[in-house]
Amino acid sequence: MFDRADFEATGRAWIRNAVPLADLEMLAAGVELNGRAGNRPATHSPLMHYFLQPNPVSSALTGLTLDRRPVRLAVFDKTQETNWAVPWHQDRVIAVTGKHDIPGYTAWLPKQGYWHVEPPTALFDSMVFIRLHIDASDESNGCLQLALGSHRYGRVPASDAAHLAHSLPVETCIASPGDILIVKALTLHRSASSRSAAPRRALRIDYADRSLLPSPLAWAI
Repeated sequence: MFDRADFEATGRAWIRNAVPLADLEMLAAGVELNGRAGNRPATHSPLMHYFLQPNPVSSALTGLTLDRRPVRLAVFDKTQETNWAVPWHQDRVIAVTGKHDIPGYTAWLPKQGYWHVEPPTALFDSMVFIRLHIDASDESNGCLQLALGSHRYGRVPASDAAHLAHSLPVETCIASPGDILIVKALTLHRSASSRSAAPRRALRIDYADRSLLPSPLAWAI
């Protein structure tokens, strides 16, 4: 059962065993990294089609009374060949179809066929990102860590991120295949390098109220 008050306070909610094995196998077959640590699938890919249709993730958002739609998808896998660590940070960019001069939208950067831009902080108030675990994830293979409640501090300078995170409860996000983690967009997070040969495939899907993007900007998805 969801605890909406806890979600608002901590910035995260778990849905355990949310995605059935058959769906996980289909999603795993669609993960194409080609030796890279991460990738953003094309809008016509089977992975994207799955999230644009009714699915366990959209059902979970409905359970939290969040009317959001997918706006960006990325896949990740830490292996012995593609391994990395990420310090405490916020993800503060969105992907759009084109560049337009609109007040409050800064730091434009073309990447993987789309424009990425930092929007006004207020846009993130309605956004969440979902982490769908295809493989088990724990401390040995570089699972995510969250600074609970950090979303309430708005935009945090990179130089202050670690100090703020260490002043808050930190959750090590141990997950089983099929678990999904719903996180408010500005939550500080980090992950360590993997110390294991086991795969750590995960999908990240950003969800937003699509109507909040000002014209002529358009979401990449």
